[in-house]
Amino acid sequence: MMQAVDFEELRPMLLGLAYRLLGSMWDAEDVVQEAWLRWEGTDRSKVREPRAFLLTVVSRLALDQLRSARVKREAYTGPWLPEPVTTTQAGPLDTAELRDTVSYATLTMMERLSPPERAVFVLREAFELPYDEIAGIVGVSVANARQMHHRASVRLTEGRDRFQPSAQDHTELLAKFIQAAEGGDLSALTELLHEDVVAWNDGGGKVRAALRPIIGRRKVAIFLRGLVLRYIFSDAQVIEVNGHPAIWTRIGEHHQLVVIEIRDGLIKDIYGVLNPDKLTRVGPG
Repeated sequence: MMQAVDFEELRPMLLGLAYRLLGSMWDAEDVVQEAWLRWEGTDRSKVREPRAFLLTVVSRLALDQLRSARVKREAYTGPWLPEPVTTTQAGPLDTAELRDTVSYATLTMMERLSPPERAVFVLREAFELPYDEIAGIVGVSVANARQMHHRASVRLTEGRDRFQPSAQDHTELLAKFIQAAEGGDLSALTELLHEDVVAWNDGGGKVRAALRPIIGRRKVAIFLRGLVLRYIFSDAQVIEVNGHPAIWTRIGEHHQLVVIEIRDGLIKDIYGVLNPDKLTRVGPG
């Protein structure tokens, strides 16, 4: 009985860890279930700290899965974007670091990291593990763990605002975006875009979507203009996803989740998730 209680108390935290490492809640659930099976077969008298033991097990399982997943993602139709989840599914968000490392923009940017770099970054930033423990989990020296964390931190902070916008600012910008898109006001849409804006669209080969990132205000504005002229945007509303506001809407016959990253008060990145397999955990109500 004690075995089940210990694991279930830690399950939300373990899911949050696996999700940050994999960018997929489906895969995270598989990893945590495998960790449970290993925990069930472990002699608990030899486990001094269940939390540390399970963090290690989940991290190593997720690392193995991430390495194989990267090969599949390279063959994915169009850009691969993380599976979005409602904030309540993302595990505890008690600190700013926990919230930031589960944000959709951060999860997307973490795809640029190698699996070990990603693990080191998440374990240090979100879970505040000391470098010696991280080194043991990842299988590197302490010095290498420090270097990996530094490299990952630099790559993930490049071009991002030092001070993130408030939820109110985020929601207000999303509302303007919805109003301009639904009203077909292309001039207003363009004014909301950062000069270096990038639009990413994930249809997964199941819904028609741009197969490459669209870069730059002019190209993104033209792309949005084409969408506005060709499709009807309807039923748009703001929901909370991955700790931040996002747009849930219908474009033509398909649902879409739109997440934005803000820089200098303007939209710097637009993430459009249309693959229906990735929308099962989000939506209104």
